[in-house]
Amino acid sequence: MIASTGGIGAAIAAKQATSTIPIVFTAGDDPIKHGIVASLNRPGGNVTGIYNFISSIEAKRFGLLRETVPTTGSIAVLLNPNYLGFDVQLKDLQEAARAVSQQISVFNASSEADIHAAFRAVARLPAAALLVGADPFFNGRREQLVTLAAHYSIPAMYELREYALAGGLMSYGTNLADAYRQVGSYAARVLSGDRPADLPVVQSSKFELVINLKTAKALGLMIPAGVLAIADEVIE
Repeated sequence: MIASTGGIGAAIAAKQATSTIPIVFTAGDDPIKHGIVASLNRPGGNVTGIYNFISSIEAKRFGLLRETVPTTGSIAVLLNPNYLGFDVQLKDLQEAARAVSQQISVFNASSEADIHAAFRAVARLPAAALLVGADPFFNGRREQLVTLAAHYSIPAMYELREYALAGGLMSYGTNLADAYRQVGSYAARVLSGDRPADLPVVQSSKFELVINLKTAKALGLMIPAGVLAIADEVIE
């Protein structure tokens, strides 16, 4: 069997490689939209897995960041145009911003050099905060992103708690370790004889908000009591 844990792109590649070897994936974008499974309840074929909804909660992240860093200025957004969920992310963020009359400035990055250039551009703007889009590419450059945000004193929102643990201001999203454990559980069932076609795609139902108060203090930022009250984890 194949355990595909590299996001939606890896899941698509695995499915394209074989129609017979069982595949268990984890992905943040809609697996039905990308033709990976026929439906969530009855995947069909040789593929099943974990759907994290990563690409579809950017608007929620945006709202939490805006509540944490109230501003009448712009909020910067960093997205990877090569990510398969890019169009959904951009559309959701534009609609969320339009609904509250919030100006956003979108920056694209698909390489380490692009990330550096984007942060230099953000630093030149009167942007009050930065939302880093959910993307496996960005996850692999977590230290770079957190370090640059600290260097330019930019409050930033990320998708995974690992960013906050590394010194990022805040994160909101699913627990990646949980998703990997679920992949392992499904892999064990497949190796025990269960067919992927009969195993419903697991849909993440728990999303966690993590806030790093050390970083907030370094930025001179007071986290609103209402945001602290709903945090699942506070790093002090």
